[in-house]
Amino acid sequence: MILNRRIIFVVLAMFVAVLLSSCADGNAKIASRQGYERFPEDSQTPQKGKKTAPIGKVMKGQASYYGPGFDGKKTASGEIFNQNAMTCAHKTLPFGTKLRVVRDDTGASVEVRVNDRGPFVRDRIIDLSAAAGKKLGLDKVGHAKVTATVIE
Repeated sequence: MILNRRIIFVVLAMFVAVLLSSCADGNAKIASRQGYERFPEDSQTPQKGKKTAPIGKVMKGQASYYGPGFDGKKTASGEIFNQNAMTCAHKTLPFGTKLRVVRDDTGASVEVRVNDRGPFVRDRIIDLSAAAGKKLGLDKVGHAKVTATVIE
């Protein structure tokens, strides 16, 4: 009977150890994301000494938008996502970079600030917040060809 209690205790201890180790890995995954910053309050605008994108850099390709499923959740910069703000996700540009995005077929334009990483869909260069996407008419078509220029 004592042997059975010991076995149960050992199995229970191993289960707790595995459970706790899996919880610790969640934070490691977030910290290893490209562009992750520990202190997001500094990510609003580029700071002295921080990497910045060259003003005038032009990128062409497909843009899409995202919003409802992500509203209120943390972005890669640590900031809380607001689908009604003029923000965007880009794969590599530094957080705080400001872009002018122009839809090629209609000429509609919007200014946005990079605060997240993405898009994770092939051939897309930028993911706009729902509000920015709506200004370009993406709420009707889903995605469109755009020209994005670094302005700040």
